[in-house]
Amino acid sequence: MKTAFILSASLAIHAAIVANESEIESLDRAIGDGDHYINMKRGTETVAGMYNELLPLPADEALNKIGIKLLSTIGGASGPLFASFFMGMAKVIKQNDGNNPLEIAAAFAAGVQNIMQRGKADLGEKTMLDVLIPVSTTFTLSAAESKNMAEICSAIKLAADSGLESTRNLIATKGRAAGLGERAIGHLDAGAKSCQVMVYAVCDLLIKGKN
Repeated sequence: MKTAFILSASLAIHAAIVANESEIESLDRAIGDGDHYINMKRGTETVAGMYNELLPLPADEALNKIGIKLLSTIGGASGPLFASFFMGMAKVIKQNDGNNPLEIAAAFAAGVQNIMQRGKADLGEKTMLDVLIPVSTTFTLSAAESKNMAEICSAIKLAADSGLESTRNLIATKGRAAGLGERAIGHLDAGAKSCQVMVYAVCDLLIKGKN
């Protein structure tokens, strides 16, 4: 994995989050705290602004610095969760360099595992993990089957879409929405939507070969 790609991805992610402001805000107002979009915009904007600082660094160091920065810039529960994700990725990339899809998938899986541990959450609880866990599983399986990047990304996007849609009929057991009980049914999770948006942004870069 190259630091230049990480930075290109950070710019694409920020642009994608901003482009989806209306939907993310609407979803969060329905069952969340109403500040999810603001926190996501702040976090992605901050990372995008680290471009020159991070560019000379090895990929693992860049990922770790991003994680540390997000701890202090994303408010609410999302900050520590996303920080854990990037730090988890950094540890694996330091070991395997992320030179092929299977190694990158392993780093992504480690990041998702960190979120699960930090948030004490799992699949089916109406959170970002309902997108991230299926995406991680699909990424690993597709890479293990030696699919090309376009095929991998197509499968990942489908997993992200299905994961997002699955949150509609779930009862939340984590976060503010957990207090709504069955009233949360019928609404997509804002965190899951943000993750779907970010997955699409990175996949589009990978398909273009900017890795």
